[in-house]
Amino acid sequence: MKWLNKIFGNIFKKEEPDPMKYLIVGIGNMGDEYDETRHNVGFEILDKLAKEQEVSFKSAMLGDIAQFKHKGRTFILLKPSTYVNLSGKAVRHWATKEKIITTNLLIVLDDLNLDFGVVRIKPKGSDGGHNGLKSIDQAFGTNKYARLRFGIGKNFPRGRQVEHVLGKWNNDEYSELPELLQKSADIVKSFGAIGLTHTMNQFNK
Repeated sequence: MKWLNKIFGNIFKKEEPDPMKYLIVGIGNMGDEYDETRHNVGFEILDKLAKEQEVSFKSAMLGDIAQFKHKGRTFILLKPSTYVNLSGKAVRHWATKEKIITTNLLIVLDDLNLDFGVVRIKPKGSDGGHNGLKSIDQAFGTNKYARLRFGIGKNFPRGRQVEHVLGKWNNDEYSELPELLQKSADIVKSFGAIGLTHTMNQFNK
């Protein structure tokens, strides 16, 4: 019987999470009409990473997926296809599928509460009115996961918030965007390579 236990024990052995594997989620909406809009900056940052690492996104369950290795870590990039309001469904699916520990999850998103040009990485926080974070909080039952917040500012008339968020970058913003996307991509890589605390100390200035 010992040999049976040995065989079936190996078959049904629970696979442990890989501490060197990271899930990086860009928040945005699929569809050409949303390209280069402020709300889709999470997608733009992941696209920047994919291009830099010479990998391509492929359609998969609940989103587009790409993967690369950096400094011994595996980075899984996810652009959910569920639309912003249901982001949690996709994030939960891929975190479970890839056995990602919560400390290795990073959400990349736009933030109205930060001025344009400000990029911050934080270990946790409120949803700040962002529907993508609300959905992820509900899916995981916690807000204790890292997020990279890309400031889009509040430079819009009263009552025009939706137009601002879903609008395209203005000329001034567009000219600064490449440098800010590069900084954001560097923060993502640093998050995996040297950890959240050291990344915050280095970039949150």
